[in-house]
Amino acid sequence: MNKMLLAICITALVSSSTYACDICGCGAGNNYVGILPDFQKNIFGLRYRYNSLLTHAGPDGSTTYLTTKEQYRTMELWGGWNISDRIRIMGNIPFSFNAKENQGLNKNKNGLGDVSLAGFYQLLNSRKTTAFKKLLVQSLWAGGGIKLPTGKYNPADKEGRNQNANLFQLGTGSIDFSLNAMYDVRLNNVGLNVAGGYKITTTNKQQYAYGNKLNLSTQVYHKFRIGNSITLAPNVGALYEKAVKDLDNQVVVDVSGGNILMGTLGLETVIKKITFGANWQTPIYQNLARNQVSAKDRAMIHVSFTF
Repeated sequence: MNKMLLAICITALVSSSTYACDICGCGAGNNYVGILPDFQKNIFGLRYRYNSLLTHAGPDGSTTYLTTKEQYRTMELWGGWNISDRIRIMGNIPFSFNAKENQGLNKNKNGLGDVSLAGFYQLLNSRKTTAFKKLLVQSLWAGGGIKLPTGKYNPADKEGRNQNANLFQLGTGSIDFSLNAMYDVRLNNVGLNVAGGYKITTTNKQQYAYGNKLNLSTQVYHKFRIGNSITLAPNVGALYEKAVKDLDNQVVVDVSGGNILMGTLGLETVIKKITFGANWQTPIYQNLARNQVSAKDRAMIHVSFTF
């Protein structure tokens, strides 16, 4: 576990998992993967994510009588298996707890989200000593995955045909695909991680298609070793997400799609075969659903075990 950090999953992430307006990190899932942990054989863990946003926001994200506050809490069970030195499979099972409030009226939606499975191949695994006698470690993984429509999609929860982003769902109701790549380089104890993912969506049985999604992230980390069994790794970075507009019966949903840039700050703690971590993300710039959706801060905590 000490060779590569289990750092920010700003997403899910292994993921088709930061959920709901996909790009906002709530409801129906994006394809952020983040830094993959290094493990010799098997790993499993739990992640808890919290995301919130305002819909029907006024100018500059202000609140009006139409504004709805939405909260998305997700508990994820995930695991990874190394089939060989270069091939690994990772899976994710999310359970979502969604809530929204408008003028004192509350609505909740809880249940299983969309299960995902991904495979990765290690294209680069290099360890060498530089001319300055410093250890240089590089790793490059690439792969793809599939998201299954296991989460309930309710077409009745759309807020008006072809007018508003379809946010408040447990799943997309569609089979979606993802392409992902992750590069990690470390010089002694200081490292840089760069990750990218693209989610390719399909149309569900109700003829609704969420827009394709792009995720890019980068983060810098420093490993501090305490004795022989404890490693602390604070990290800081940025996350960029972009989504094209949704389609409802092949008609463009005007109030959907957009882009957002977030700053990230996290800490990972490795104690032998157990990793604890936390991550916080805050919007720096956003233009979501024609500025009628305003994303707020996100947070994630996790624990994982290797065996």
